[in-house]
Amino acid sequence: MRKYYTRACNFYHGRTAEKLIRSKKALSLNGKKHLAFDNIEIFIRDKNKVKSKLIHFRDINKLSKSAKKIINKDLKKITSKRKNFLKHIDFSKTSIMGVLNLTPDSFSDGGKFNKKNKSFKHVSRMIQSGAEIIDVGGESTRPGSKTVDSRIEWKRIEHVLKNFKKKYKKTCLSIDTRKSDLMLKSIKCGADLINDVSGFRYDQSSLSKLKKYNIPKVIHHMQGTPNTMQKNPKYKNVLLDIYDFFETSVNQKFKDKKIVLDPGIGFGKTLKHNLTLISKISLFHSLGFPILVGTSRKRFINQISGKHDSKDRTGGTLASVLFLLSQGVQIFRVHNVNEVKQGILVFEKILLN
Repeated sequence: MRKYYTRACNFYHGRTAEKLIRSKKALSLNGKKHLAFDNIEIFIRDKNKVKSKLIHFRDINKLSKSAKKIINKDLKKITSKRKNFLKHIDFSKTSIMGVLNLTPDSFSDGGKFNKKNKSFKHVSRMIQSGAEIIDVGGESTRPGSKTVDSRIEWKRIEHVLKNFKKKYKKTCLSIDTRKSDLMLKSIKCGADLINDVSGFRYDQSSLSKLKKYNIPKVIHHMQGTPNTMQKNPKYKNVLLDIYDFFETSVNQKFKDKKIVLDPGIGFGKTLKHNLTLISKISLFHSLGFPILVGTSRKRFINQISGKHDSKDRTGGTLASVLFLLSQGVQIFRVHNVNEVKQGILVFEKILLN
């Protein structure tokens, strides 16, 4: 377990960022010329105690030798351009992952798109609305949901997977499953990305079976299982614990480094945990990989908005997406693609002005 952690903060955007980077008064985030930062927050974990301090990036040399070494290494990853290892996706731009739930019991749209004609109409609509990735799932992972037999799960998604690339060759196809047999079947159908909410811990054989395919993967964090994850989740420090989970996974299990990180908002987290992760999301840039976040329609929006909650929670979803975008997050997993795309286009135009 590391002692020092580095979070980029105090961001600048657009022309201001470009000017500061050029004059070396700020650093580029992920190699982007329109997104810069000049401060870092250093977390110091000593046993069970965590302290943090904000410093200007030029003051790193004032730190201890051990701290300086780690933080400089982190800064190199924070500022480096992300490699484009995922087909049809440019990590220097914002991408939308549209959700296709082919389940009868997903928390917000279960049963809506199960029929063959409805599923492809919805896929077409999401792509036309701006989704660069379609995430196909046949097992609900809402809080309290039970595991679905792989044969049933495959039956739900088979038609879409077998026909997807015939219709949408230039759209990235992601498969949302925890089971290795479905991962392999999906790859044969042309899947470009494996999105396993268990972080490849549910099916212990999945990574060894996937080794020869060299396919990009989402490392998703979840405490417990969908059935148990919301039963009093606890962490020593949610931000640093999840960072450690990612770092250990990357170093020990994912040798090809074709990785996207997802901290798993709502998966074994309280409202406070979720807010901490969202507000401090830029910590994960120091791992050196693209970040994916799914806040769409999540319960934390209701917990905050109370009587102002709505069925689609579009307002709360968009608010969280735009904040995360300002912190350099690259991919957003959403249900309402057109509304989120509209918000991103307007927000980015304002930032770049």
